[in-house]
This record gives sequence, C-alpha cells and structure tokens, in this order.
Amino acid sequence: MSAPTLVRTRSELAERLAPARRDGLRVGLVPTMGALHEGHASLVRVAREHVGDGPVVVSVFVNPLQFGEAADLETYPRTLEADLEVCAREGVDVVFAPSVDEVYPGGEPEVTVEPGPLADVLEGRTRPGHYRGVLTVVAKLFGLVRPDVAVFGEKDYQQLVLIRRMVADLCQGVEVVGAETRREADGLAMSSRNVHLDDEQREQAVALSRTLLAAVEGSAYGAKVALDAARGELRDAEGVDLDYLEITDPSLSALPDDVPAGTDARVLIAARVGSTRLIDNLPLVLGRPAASPDQPHHQE
Repeated sequence: MSAPTLVRTRSELAERLAPARRDGLRVGLVPTMGALHEGHASLVRVAREHVGDGPVVVSVFVNPLQFGEAADLETYPRTLEADLEVCAREGVDVVFAPSVDEVYPGGEPEVTVEPGPLADVLEGRTRPGHYRGVLTVVAKLFGLVRPDVAVFGEKDYQQLVLIRRMVADLCQGVEVVGAETRREADGLAMSSRNVHLDDEQREQAVALSRTLLAAVEGSAYGAKVALDAARGELRDAEGVDLDYLEITDPSLSALPDDVPAGTDARVLIAARVGSTRLIDNLPLVLGRPAASPDQPHHQE
C-alpha cells in the first residue's frame, strides 16, 4: 500500500499529472469534500475501472460557495489524515487538497455556473444557491485536473443530473459516471453527515431507506400507490422531520399523468433527524413488480 501524492497547488497538480498526459493515459477524478468513508472508497474503485493504469485523483475541498449557512460550513468534518489513509488503501495516485485561496484566488468568483431551473426544485427549494456553488467548483476542478472521467455517487442524485447537464451544455468532454449508493447493514445510506447522529437518531434515520423501499414495493401499481406506500411508512417514523418525498422521472422532471408500464422513475427523500439533514433516493420501475423485496445493500 503506497501513499498517494498530496498536492495543494495548481502547479503541483499539473506537474504530477504531466507524465500521464504525455503517455496518453486516462485520468480519473473523484471530487469530495473529505471525511471519506466506504461510499467514497467505492467511487475510487469505479474510477480505477475506467482509467486502468492511468492516475486516479481524489480532490478534498470543502467548498464554501455551496454552503448557505456559515455554521454548516464551520462544522463540516475535516479529517485529511484519515482521508489520506483511505486513499492509500484504495490505490489513489494523487490527492488534491487545495486551500480556499487556491481555488478562489481573489475571493468569491465573479463568473459562476448558472444551474438553470432544475436547481430550484427538491434540494434547491431549501438550499438556494447551493447548486450554483456545486457546479462552479466542479467546473473549476474539471479545468484544473482535466479528467477523462469523473465519478459521483448517486446518493446526491440531483447533483449528478445537474453535473451531467453542465458537461453536455458546456461541451466539457468529461465522461460523468454515477456510482451506486453504499449502505450500512441496516440500509442507511453512507454519508459524512452521519457522524452527527447520536445513537437514538441513528436508529431513527433508517426510516428514510425504509420509506424508499416501501415506494419500490408499491411501484408495480404506479406512482400514486408507490408514493402513498412511502408516506404510510414514514407516518409512523419518530424523530424524522420531512422536507420532501417525491417521485420523478430519471431526469427529475415531473411524471405525466398516464405513465406506461415499465417506465423508469426515481423516488427521492430529504429530512432532518435532529439537526442533521439527510438525503436518499432509489430507482423505480413503475407498473411492474419489484425484482426483490430485500434491502438493496449494494445500492448507493
């Protein structure tokens, strides 16, 4: 197990990746805000599958532009030494951990990425400006790393959809890969925010994945039955303050009233447990029986 090269500046990053570019190797990027866990490790493994012998870069940067509240930014976990150990175990080649000044020289940028109307729904309703910050920093990372492929987890599904739209609309030439959500044994989606849950809240948080599974089970009978089943599951959940629970098409657009059998969809949830805001989602196929009632531990 060899330690990855830790670089903190643009020039160091370019110098470290220059030999791979000269040799025609593919470069993979896994953007993170640190506090790495098994979910992030699984993204690294997906990136490795796509680049082979090329370098895998993990960026560790807590992006101030995407935080609406200063308190959330200040309390976001920062664990670089532990992150480096995860990266070493997974065979990461380069860890790019820049300062805020390195990413945003001169302060907040005057030119940012406008995410469009999709940023105003779901997460965007309660986190105005969030996706402007996300897309701006991802665009910056794409410009600095110049990856051939970038891997993002499906747990942040709206983010994944928006990044794919940005890459397509701005002709950025990056292959964006969505990796399935990794879950704890009880079904809770892995998240850096889970560390803020106490023991009781940790048990309560499992209601989110149970709610999604109820929707999956009801999906054979259409979107309305699936959503009613999910709401029924959530009705008895204690300690869960629901923000939204919705079923959309895979692009996050509203479903038509008359949905043909076999239509792909997505069920998404966000809620607070204690002071911790959690999100989760699962794919659905409307109008046909779910493949299995078992909890999808292999999902992100």
